[in-house]
This record gives sequence, structure tokens and C-alpha cells, in this order.
Amino acid sequence: MLFALGTTAVVLIVLVWELMRPRVLGAAVRWRLARARRASGRAQAGYDPGRELRAEQRARRLLRSCIDDEDWAMYRDLGFLRVWGNRAERAAAYAYLIYPHRPIVAYIPQTGALLSEYCVAFPDQSKPFGSARLPDSDDVLAKWMALTADERCVIAESNMHLPGRQIDPEAVQRDLRRLARWERERSLDPAAAIVRAA
Repeated sequence: MLFALGTTAVVLIVLVWELMRPRVLGAAVRWRLARARRASGRAQAGYDPGRELRAEQRARRLLRSCIDDEDWAMYRDLGFLRVWGNRAERAAAYAYLIYPHRPIVAYIPQTGALLSEYCVAFPDQSKPFGSARLPDSDDVLAKWMALTADERCVIAESNMHLPGRQIDPEAVQRDLRRLARWERERSLDPAAAIVRAA
């Protein structure tokens, strides 16, 4: 008799568990989600939405202090930089366009023919709010510094692709035309000529 009562009790407990299991598991999941939300709310309490804007402003000041006046005017007006390839030679047969958070584009200045795209990345490792992206101007500065310091190493270490893999070739051609027009306008501007001569 005792055996029958024990068996009945075990069966009853298993049946009650089977009926209650979805509710218990659902409550556990809801509790974990609520705890995760509370924890992320505490972590985000120190988040400052203006941080990225201030970081970009500091990055622009740093970029401005590192490059010459003509390059700064180019970046300010056009949104990209040009770096001449193989600086050891006087007459560079190729050049690079440096865009923020996009591949470096190599091209031939005389013809405008696109040679290749070079993908390089400089992630933001700062704590506690570091992200996969540097501010735009810091990304441009990092690429500019790498190319001007050791062009061969940057090209050798980057992922090279044919033109058009990540940047539309028509957009690059438009930028090259904008660059040519910008240079013509600056060469006609007497104030710009005085600044360059100083």
C-alpha cells in the first residue's frame, strides 16, 4: 500500500511539473530579460550622446594640426584627401584618395584610371565606450599617416580589391572631377596663391 501511494505521489508530481513547466520556464526567461535590461540601463546611464560629436571635433583639430594647409582645405571642402604615391620619386605616377571609413583608392592622376581599392581598418580601442569605428577625421588621419610613413607596408598588409568592390567607380570619378575643379579654382584665387607661397 505504501508503495502504491509513493508511486501515485511521484506520478502526481511529474504531472504537475509538466503542467507548470511552461509557466516556470517563461517566468525564468522574463526574469533574466528584466535583469539584463536593468543592467544595461545602469551601464548606459553614463553614456553621453554628444560624445561622438566632441570626438569628431577633437579629431578634426588633430588632423588640421598634422597636415598642411592645402590638404586641410581639400579635406574640409571635398571630404577626402589625396596622397601622392611613392613619395621618393619626384613625379608620382599614381596617387591615393583617402575617404573616412572606406577603402583607400589608388588611381593614375594623368588619366583618372582607377587602379585598386585597399581596405585597412583602425578600430577604436578606447575604454569604456570604444567602438569599431574611429571618428571620421581620425580614420582619415590614421590612413594618411600610414601611407606617408610606410606606403609599401600599408599596401602589403591591406586587402586589395579591384575598383568598384566597395566604392562606386562613378562616385570616385565624380570626386576626381571635383578635385580637378577645386584645384583650378584655387590656382585662380589670388589669396590661395599667397597662402601657398607663405
